[in-house]
Formats: sequence, structure tokens, C-alpha cells
Amino acid sequence: MTLLRYLTITLLFGAPLIARAQSDSAARSIPHADTLDWRHRHSPTKASILSAVVPGAGQVYNKKYWKAPIVLVGLGTSIYFIRENNSQYQRYKDAYIALTDNDPSTVDEFNGQFGSQTVLNVADTYRRWRDLSYIACGLVYVLNIVDASVDAHFVRFDVSSDLSLQVSPSLPLAAQGAPGFSLALTLR
Repeated sequence: MTLLRYLTITLLFGAPLIARAQSDSAARSIPHADTLDWRHRHSPTKASILSAVVPGAGQVYNKKYWKAPIVLVGLGTSIYFIRENNSQYQRYKDAYIALTDNDPSTVDEFNGQFGSQTVLNVADTYRRWRDLSYIACGLVYVLNIVDASVDAHFVRFDVSSDLSLQVSPSLPLAAQGAPGFSLALTLR
């Protein structure tokens, strides 16, 4: 339920930010801004900020719409594992406390089926997995921002479909009497 609330709040507050950022980029004081292609008005800084505020928004700003769901699924999966591992950690931690508190009136949820050391080992495992899930969530978030920034820098990068490959003998090696070839890839 918390994930659904998070996504709803993100969409409610993120959509106006994206719309405002796109209108701001169009309204900048660039001479003849209406005649420039969107690629010339594109800002890597704005893409990074949008991705930092609303994960996936920088990808939408870069017009790489297919990447936004990947970012959201990555964050959602990380958040799911954080919650699941934390709930299991709390469960086993409470059972360990009940086993080791020397109070006969408290009974662990496993009814003494497992020893205290076993329960402690399982609790530590879930704690480690929870911590790794936090790290994974942070990595997905940072990679989201880095991807938006790098992709925004490459918006104006044009690769023509006219590629040519030329194979010829290497003159410096041939002058020394050694066989050799040079390979040249030319972008036109």
C-alpha cells in the first residue's frame, strides 16, 4: 500500500514539474527558439534534475519513454525487498528476544522449535538482505540520474547510416619489410 501511495504522490507532483520544465525550455531566451530543433534546446542539467526529483522523468524528458518503466520497476522491486526483508528481520529479531529474555511467560512465535542461535543467524541474514536492498535501491536511483544525464548529452550525437570500412596495406610496416594491414573506419 505504501508503494502505491508513493507512486501516486510521485505522479501527482511530478507531472506538473515535467510540464513546467518542458515549457521553460521552450520559453528560454534563445534567438529563434521556435526554429531550433528540440535537440538544440535540450538541457542535460534539466534531465538530471528531473530524474533526481521524479525517477524516470529525465528519461521522459529525453524522449526515451521506454526507459521510465524500467526505472520505476527497479525502484519498486528494491522497495518491495526492503519491506519484505525488514518484516522478516523484525519477526526473527522478536523471536530471538523472546528466546533470550529469561522470562518464562514470553514465548516466541516458533514455540521453541528453533534454538536461539539459529533464530539469530536467520535474523542476521534478513538484516543483511535488507541492507543490500537499500544499497540496490540507491544504485537504481543514482543510475537513473546518470542515465538521464548521459542520454541528454548524446541527444545531438548523430550517427549517419553511411559507414565505410577501408582495408589497405600499412605503409610504415611495409617499408620495414614486415607484412601488415591498417583498418580505417570512416563516418561520413
